[in-house]
Amino acid sequence: MEVHDNAREDYNNAASGYGGYASLPYGILESQLFKMAIGKPTGLRILDLGGGNGVHAREAIDAGAGRVDIVDISPEMLRVASDIEETIGRRDRLRFYEADVRNSLDHLSIEKEYDIVMANWVFEHAGSMDGLEGIWRNISTYLKPGGLFICVRGNSHLCPCFQEKKYGCSFEWWKDIPGGYAIGVVLHSDPPVEFEMAVMEINYATTEMYTKFGMVDVKVMEHQKADAIQQDPEFWKTFLENPGISVLKARKKTE
Repeated sequence: MEVHDNAREDYNNAASGYGGYASLPYGILESQLFKMAIGKPTGLRILDLGGGNGVHAREAIDAGAGRVDIVDISPEMLRVASDIEETIGRRDRLRFYEADVRNSLDHLSIEKEYDIVMANWVFEHAGSMDGLEGIWRNISTYLKPGGLFICVRGNSHLCPCFQEKKYGCSFEWWKDIPGGYAIGVVLHSDPPVEFEMAVMEINYATTEMYTKFGMVDVKVMEHQKADAIQQDPEFWKTFLENPGISVLKARKKTE
């Protein structure tokens, strides 16, 4: 299998332990940046591409969203998300769909248009320019004009901070692929979780794809404003010199 085609198997295998990421420094920081980006989505409809175990979908519901539809390639990750909802005793606020978000989603019974579309680490599994454009096509197709796009993604995947295990995630190997990198990732939870990524450089080095698919007002959430970093800037020093992860938001332009 090509590295980007391993995603379903990797995340199925990681599903039971992936929740530990939320308690790692990177997971805590990501959550805080995400909440800064989404604000108060009171009553809004959200499409969560690559929503996995539903961590950001639940945060969106907690912030006031009306409903979140999660699309993910891993049935085991979706099962974990569904089980958490059952434990909470909440019904019909989250809906779950299994699909590869690089491909058309026309076969799913999802809405035609959403107030917010989220992409959680899915760009890291694009694997090729065709895959990357497929993800972006779905974002643009299902986001209403003027709607909010929120993206959780890596920056340069060769950042020194990804060699420091103290942040909770490290890259054990990488190799060139056409237009980007294939990377072996370890989340240092207990037990550790391993999976592969296949990243297209254009997506973190420029905003070209945002422009091509109709996004405007692209903004990176300021890392320094996150509580985790304000509380311990020395711990985050290496990260801040060359941040490894970011949360971005943008708007779909109106005609």
